Amino acid sequence: MGTPDLTKGATAPVPAAGGSKKFALRGSGGGLSKNANRGAVVLALLFAVLLPFLFDPTSGFINDCVLALAYVVMALGLNVVVGFAGLLDLGYVAFYAVGAYSVGWFASTFYSDASVHVGVNDFLDKLPGVHLNFFLVILLAMILCAIAGVFIGLPTLRLRGDYIAIVTLAFGEIIYRFAVNGDEITPFGDAYPLTNGQQGIGPLDKPQLPFMSEPLTPLELRPWYWVALGMVAIAVLAVVMVRDSRLGRAWIALREDEVAAASMGVPLVKTKLLAYAMGAALGGMAGAFLGFFATTVNANSFKFSFSIFVLSMVILGGLGSIWGVVLGAVALSFINYWLIPDVLNTVPGKIGLDFQLDQLSFGIFGFLLVIGMVLKPEGLLPERRRKIELTEGVGTDQSLEGSRA
Repeated sequence: MGTPDLTKGATAPVPAAGGSKKFALRGSGGGLSKNANRGAVVLALLFAVLLPFLFDPTSGFINDCVLALAYVVMALGLNVVVGFAGLLDLGYVAFYAVGAYSVGWFASTFYSDASVHVGVNDFLDKLPGVHLNFFLVILLAMILCAIAGVFIGLPTLRLRGDYIAIVTLAFGEIIYRFAVNGDEITPFGDAYPLTNGQQGIGPLDKPQLPFMSEPLTPLELRPWYWVALGMVAIAVLAVVMVRDSRLGRAWIALREDEVAAASMGVPLVKTKLLAYAMGAALGGMAGAFLGFFATTVNANSFKFSFSIFVLSMVILGGLGSIWGVVLGAVALSFINYWLIPDVLNTVPGKIGLDFQLDQLSFGIFGFLLVIGMVLKPEGLLPERRRKIELTEGVGTDQSLEGSRA
């Protein structure tokens, strides 16, 4: 016997909580709610587009906004793997690293013995090395990360739960070690090392968009913001479309019960690998953008703590919830880059304590997650199905029977 599909807006009767014979109409007023939601999204998007005009082009707040939007794309990618497919990935930093190093490989003078120029301006066309167009580098980063996601996913096909987390954690550490020691790895000759080790790769090319006469620079952050906002829009649209597709329903079935999904004909290998590939591609897109934005690629950026940072965004916002993950990513990004270092950092010193608050960043994140899980265990903006799972039967005879059991 199947459970009612609560994701549809039909008016079919649904039994009330607690097993009562009373029925409630599902989706009553759904048309108004849908229109209101669309209107809210349009207003939020319009506000987001106009937001940079309220601040100076070099404002630190706009810089924080650019980082927050890039992390939104990261979190949406991880949400596909963890929230949709239920595959706990603790090595997501690997895709950030591959995406960022793609910029170092294809948009810098790092490989100075080569001479490849595709779709760049006259200045870059005269420089040695590999210099590809901004959008082409983003596309290559997504492709490389999707391939890396498949390779990382292959060893986890027979694993479940915590064992998947251990394997993906190991891959994250492997990628970090490759980044640190990559200057000694020369698969194509001494002139073409994999990375530049602790020294990093830089400076990277300044991207130039088709509708702009000058390349993007740190002195004008508004174009960076709008590019990042466009990436978020593309990522949200792609994730929504896939979630509502047959593949998205297969991911959710896999998350809920892998054995039942397989018995119903869901191809487990293909479904899992597609989840890893799509999540990795979004991570690679954001990683490449962050590489361009930082103007250098440093191996120290790809530590395990970054994976936990992005995973915290997904958990805080709500596993499987697209808008919840967006909210969680924005909230934790501003806490990390604005609230702690710029607003509250000197508070301990003012009350006689000899430390700064940014030294306790991970402790603060842990505290926030604990508080969030106690007050809102389903997340800030939970997925409707997950909210029903966590609240079904609460305050009824059914919940009391479950507690006695």
